[in-house]
Amino acid sequence: MSDHEQDGEAFATHPRVPVTAREMTEWLGEMAELARAGEVSADELIRVLGELRAAATACANASDWALMAAREAGASLRQVATVFGKGYVRSPAARLEKLHREALTSDEFLELIRARGHDASTGV
Repeated sequence: MSDHEQDGEAFATHPRVPVTAREMTEWLGEMAELARAGEVSADELIRVLGELRAAATACANASDWALMAAREAGASLRQVATVFGKGYVRSPAARLEKLHREALTSDEFLELIRARGHDASTGV
């Protein structure tokens, strides 16, 4: 099969992100109930906070990569602007300009992300 693999599940024309805003909101509601009921300790919440902050950084990096990849695939700034929540192209254009100071292609950016992740995990 020529489909890509993501976490053991195949996707053909519609790649799926690992977590959606809806899933996160549902999870947050469940965590809030557990916290209110005293079923989650402060130490556990601090651990969760750290994991969420790391995941937020990973999501931001993935978003930046997708922006670069979409442009490389031929998307116009006007098309990209729709997901920025604005009807103008300045936001994605400014973001691309900033990203291009670090990497010229989505592949270069992915390598940069991987290198940063390695540095963060080794403390270097």
